[in-house]
Amino acid sequence: MSAPRGRLGLFDATMIVMGGIVGAGIFMNPYVVARRAGTPARILLAWVLGGLVALAGAFIWAELAARRPAAGGQYAYLREAFGPLPAFLYGWTLLLVVQSGGMAAVAMTFARYALDLAGGGPREGAVAAAALLGLTAVNCLGVRWGSGVQNALMVLKLLAIGGLVAFGLLAVPSASGAAAAAPPGLASLGAALVPVLFAYGGWQTATFVAAEMRRPERDLPRGLLLGMAGVVAVYLAVNAVCVRALGADGLAATTTPASDVMRRALGEPGARAIALGIAVSTLGFLSQSILTAPRVYFAMAADGVLPRVIGTRHPRTEAPVAAIVLQGIVATVVALSGRYEQILSYVVSVDMLFFAATAAGLFVLRRREGGAPRHRVPGHPWTTAAFVAACLLVALSAVLDAPANTAVGLGILLSGVPVYHLWRRSA
Repeated sequence: MSAPRGRLGLFDATMIVMGGIVGAGIFMNPYVVARRAGTPARILLAWVLGGLVALAGAFIWAELAARRPAAGGQYAYLREAFGPLPAFLYGWTLLLVVQSGGMAAVAMTFARYALDLAGGGPREGAVAAAALLGLTAVNCLGVRWGSGVQNALMVLKLLAIGGLVAFGLLAVPSASGAAAAAPPGLASLGAALVPVLFAYGGWQTATFVAAEMRRPERDLPRGLLLGMAGVVAVYLAVNAVCVRALGADGLAATTTPASDVMRRALGEPGARAIALGIAVSTLGFLSQSILTAPRVYFAMAADGVLPRVIGTRHPRTEAPVAAIVLQGIVATVVALSGRYEQILSYVVSVDMLFFAATAAGLFVLRRREGGAPRHRVPGHPWTTAAFVAACLLVALSAVLDAPANTAVGLGILLSGVPVYHLWRRSA
């Protein structure tokens, strides 16, 4: 399990960060926020505040990456701060639900748009499985192949978003109308922040490939900050265009805001063009997921908490082929089961708890090690504490919104405890 040669640089890191965040959601989710926020000012304020919280998280992960430029990223940070069991439980939920469930849901979204553009064809499940297995095969060729495909899809994704923003500004007259119905003041703003913070999530997956970067202690923190800043700019531009073109009430009334904007700008060809952009965006997210997540399972195998075969690399490409195949197969099975959305909903609160725990790990590492890495969190400890509090508030909101799903999520999490001890004894 020797370390691979560094093949990825700053551009790769930045594209991986952005690719892990920007999926299909930004083309559709603005209406959810509009329904909860109500007024144009509160809609945009929610995205600004969410962006500030996400940037605070990116600064925290940047310092963690500078302190621990190791394979597995967030898994390694949890292990070093709190020990092997919490780290294993993070990887356990990542494989069974968080990453695989998210990939399955996005793969099915890709299938729907692809079949709609093609005018029909195979069943959605078959197209989703083909996308997942095809990208799995590409990533088995090596990190440069996987990163190259991910970078190309990210650039295409940005071009699609750029087209949406440009045509929305230049070809659609400004809308007018009453604000969408929503609770007043802070209540509506707080409710709107929940989907906003979910939409900004995903930057942490870039840390999974730290061991395959040429200079991870420098390029990974910079990539986190550049990528996150780029996503905030993209999200604010898209939402500003949607509010301008559709108005707050029109945005809240639709479930396909990007399509509506492009349809107003260019008619049905515009709607089909953005549908193609959404398909490319979902494929890019899948590519990034298959590139990054298997590095966590590789690190877990190196620690002896997963079968050793998962921790092997191909002798020529140095790709963790067994871990990549494991992720591809699990995501495909979840997609074909048809229960991916339900499964994913089980661990919303659990996922946010791991975010809070990882950020809290910075307090542990600073107290234990001191030192001044190249990248330090500005305003620490207050900004770090605020990020932890924001994650806990989102987790609490998820618990109150769906207590039964939260209980199932905790059950999945705790099921990893006996598995951890079993594999540790057999290692």
